[in-house]
Amino acid sequence: MQFIGRLFTKSWSSDIRLDGKTVIVTGANTGIGKETAKDLARRGARVILACRDLLRAEQAAGDISRDVENADVVVRKLDLSDTKSICDFAELIYNTEKSLHLLINNAGVAMCPYSTTADGFETQFGVNHLGHFFLTFLLMDLLKHSAPSRVINVSSLAHHMGKIHFEDLNGEKSYHPVKAYVQSKLANILFTRELATRAEGMMGVSVYAVDPGLVKTDIIRNLNKSLQFFVKRFGFLIKTPAEGAYTTLYCALTPDLPTGTYYSNCAMAPCSRAAKDDNTASRLWAVSCHLLGIRWK
Repeated sequence: MQFIGRLFTKSWSSDIRLDGKTVIVTGANTGIGKETAKDLARRGARVILACRDLLRAEQAAGDISRDVENADVVVRKLDLSDTKSICDFAELIYNTEKSLHLLINNAGVAMCPYSTTADGFETQFGVNHLGHFFLTFLLMDLLKHSAPSRVINVSSLAHHMGKIHFEDLNGEKSYHPVKAYVQSKLANILFTRELATRAEGMMGVSVYAVDPGLVKTDIIRNLNKSLQFFVKRFGFLIKTPAEGAYTTLYCALTPDLPTGTYYSNCAMAPCSRAAKDDNTASRLWAVSCHLLGIRWK
């Protein structure tokens, strides 16, 4: 069965080195983020694990250091559900780092019961989209200073089911965990598309959205019973976290990829019609800026 599952996973490797480069990976204490951080550390990058849970992040850093000789890995506190924490993190980065070559917006929550962030946003929209939107905004000057640099937004194939509910972004009128999740994953791609358009004048800053595939990570703990049954029954189709990191790494390392594009299984992939709607992307950008109280042209 596991062999059959491997048929659905495209193998990929690269010998590119990242010596002298600085990388931030959000949600790097576990799963895809941890495997991404480990691979980049193995290539010589300075890797910043940006995590909410410092204890688990320190454990992850220890694991990476044991696996990777002379790994340059540091842990920094980042809670994407709290704009104050995001501001504090960005300030610390500017005070301690001279450059930033890769920002990997990997952290996420999935299909959780209704709750809100510290700033009153529905949690999945607030963390998966707004948190990373705000983080990227705050770090953009450092990314431009360090060009060529890249931003990678981890989305999902589930975005195909998504719609941006501008009339009810916070799910206050009608909330369903799946609806909120697929909305946030669609938002990741729309953000990627709009950022690429607006960054055209910023030489050297590229942005990509990726689908890691169905991966066995902590994020599936919030799946309902029927979906958990599917995961158990068809587990051979599910990628390991290391395999789930392939496409992120592909976009981080492969030269000359066109900016603003969406990738799955280490190749450019078709996204939904909604994800290609420039008007929706522009509107979401404006609404996101308004909700966060920022001006980002």
